[in-house]
Amino acid sequence: MTSPSSPQACLGVFDSGVGGLTVLRELRRQLPDVPMLYVADTAHAPYGQREPDYIIRRSLTVAEHLIAQGARVLVVACNTATAHAIGALRQRWPDLPIVGTEPGIKPAVAASRNGRIGVMATPSTIASARFADLIARHAGQTEVFSQPCPGLVALIERGELDTPALRQLLMQLCEPLIAAEVDTVLMGCTHYPLIQSALQQALGPQVQLLNIESAVAQQTAKQWQALGVSGQAAPPILQTTGSAEALTGFVQRALAWPLQAQALRL
Repeated sequence: MTSPSSPQACLGVFDSGVGGLTVLRELRRQLPDVPMLYVADTAHAPYGQREPDYIIRRSLTVAEHLIAQGARVLVVACNTATAHAIGALRQRWPDLPIVGTEPGIKPAVAASRNGRIGVMATPSTIASARFADLIARHAGQTEVFSQPCPGLVALIERGELDTPALRQLLMQLCEPLIAAEVDTVLMGCTHYPLIQSALQQALGPQVQLLNIESAVAQQTAKQWQALGVSGQAAPPILQTTGSAEALTGFVQRALAWPLQAQALRL
């Protein structure tokens, strides 16, 4: 039986920064009555330009905090952390349901009309063995053009969601994909849906953009419902190892959520 001092059971979600908020948004839509705690590890972002061992250490540290705060299901709302750290997380907590976020190669292949797809992701995600395995298992005869996007997450973290600098970088990143005549591009980082409109403009109307937030939320919902845990509905709690003021401003501008973020030292 839960003691009065035990933390309330909740859904724990984390990312290197604000990107995972796109997953949290979908989780709130599909699980409106579930308490949620989100950690943005902004002081250590972006993960996409870190070494794998560093990503693993940070992921374990943040996960430990979320579990101590009552997380009964853990959502790794970061493609890079999933690629490098989800194995270590599952080894550390084998009985904890852990849902990762991976580039949806299989649905992108199914959606393509000409058999040529692009994947935009962080350099670390694209360099990972897990990403290579996804392509090997699901690409089949489809040609996959992987486009690393250094610097893109940093712009988004600074709140540059529609600036000349962002548009210039997107044009540079999309040029090889346009030249490759891909008809489908997968957003392989949870930050990228925050700039989906600008990205679509850079790619052109002939390219369809895919994300995977809905699939992650659906899988999470199954894991949560299987636990049979009841929780008291409440707005999500947002915590960050960076600036609480900056995160508060970001969610209010980008997502129109009237929430106040909390500073966190981890």
